[in-house]
Amino acid sequence: MHPEILAQEGYTSAFVDDSPVRELFPGIRLRPLWRAPSGAHANVLEMDAGTSWPTRDIHDPGPEEVYVLAGTFNDGARDYPAGTFLHAPAGSWHVPSTTTGCTLFLFYPES
Repeated sequence: MHPEILAQEGYTSAFVDDSPVRELFPGIRLRPLWRAPSGAHANVLEMDAGTSWPTRDIHDPGPEEVYVLAGTFNDGARDYPAGTFLHAPAGSWHVPSTTTGCTLFLFYPES
């Protein structure tokens, strides 16, 4: 590996196990990984088996992009296994849940 590549300005990294954990709802935890000055941000969301969002998750003001890292994620309508990518446009909504438990990578390109 070339050291000059690693030293590029603005290049950052985060190790998920070192990211602070915030419980959003019982059995649902958020680990922030990165935030840009523009408000764009990336997180890992962990959902225990049998958990669900208590209300609609509305994507406002911008879209949400989800990659299912492990387990099976349900958006309130169907199941998505590990390896699935989802793009939810601004203004859309879903009710996240999981019967098996899941880990998601979440990216919000807009604030």
